Amino acid sequence: MEIAVCRAADVAPLDEFIGSPGAASSHARRFARQQAGGGTYLVAWIDGRPVGHGEVIWDGCAVPEVRAALPGCPELNGLGVWPPRLRSRGIGGALIRRAEELARERGRTFLGLGVAANNPRAAALYARLGYLPLTDYVDCWSYEDSDGVIRECVDPCTFLTKELPSGPLDVKRS
Repeated sequence: MEIAVCRAADVAPLDEFIGSPGAASSHARRFARQQAGGGTYLVAWIDGRPVGHGEVIWDGCAVPEVRAALPGCPELNGLGVWPPRLRSRGIGGALIRRAEELARERGRTFLGLGVAANNPRAAALYARLGYLPLTDYVDCWSYEDSDGVIRECVDPCTFLTKELPSGPLDVKRS
């Protein structure tokens, strides 16, 4: 498995293998934010195929109560592994560890992410990796479906954070 920063040429395979809800590509939006300097879009690859992704948004979560609870905390957003049969095989954890490395390289001392109340499997992974609850919030988002209808989504979530250790990165030796 390889974790790489998204390139322009990666957007089409992401759309093909890890579709976005709705008519507009969330992959293209994330890549555009990366190009503008607002994020870093990470993609997990196995055998030349994208199997996971996550975006570090450097300005942090847009929800006011999250921003107030820990100002300046970057957010790992849109973490996902596809297809579902590949979950619980280390792909999500590898994406998170790479996001943590990027945050440390930028001098950040925390990384945060949201988890929906109805996603205990993801919450368990985040807890194993050392993420602790910071605050509850409601994530409201929308997308345009393939028929052109705007769909509104409301998810009760918890924002989790992890304090990133300072000093040299730990290197595991075999």
